[in-house]
Amino acid sequence: MYRKLLIAIDPEDDGEAKCALESAMTLLAEEGELHLASVYSPGGGGFFPHVTQESPEQKEAEVGKILDLLVRKYLPLNRRASLHVVAGSAGEKLVGLAGQLCADLMILVSRGSSGHWPLRRATVEYVSVNAPCPVLVLPSLEKAGPQKAGEKATDPPNNHH
Repeated sequence: MYRKLLIAIDPEDDGEAKCALESAMTLLAEEGELHLASVYSPGGGGFFPHVTQESPEQKEAEVGKILDLLVRKYLPLNRRASLHVVAGSAGEKLVGLAGQLCADLMILVSRGSSGHWPLRRATVEYVSVNAPCPVLVLPSLEKAGPQKAGEKATDPPNNHH
């Protein structure tokens, strides 16, 4: 069992948060600490590409609110989580946060090369190589239409050269 778990969460993907939190509950020691982190880009874009006038403080508050709702929705009542909303490069910030917290394990949900959140393949690779603790990468949950899910199912498993 792990004593300190750090989970990288995309606040716009409810299913991903549920999956990551459920996995964390099976790995976290009874008295363990759970930390949820979201990293957003401070320069416009980021999580909210439709909002350009929002200040970093507003973005941070909005992301924090969503994380809090996800925790209340999916975390057992007897569990608590510390929330971390950080601006900057996802890979670097997650690695830095894991070191700062002395995390025993970091959980990421891989997005491959799709999705709005900057946790793309390159970020997952960066975190896996540089993290000060083991990294568990959960497979991505398809939130796109059936054609995408169909494509994945028919791709040969060793098609990546």
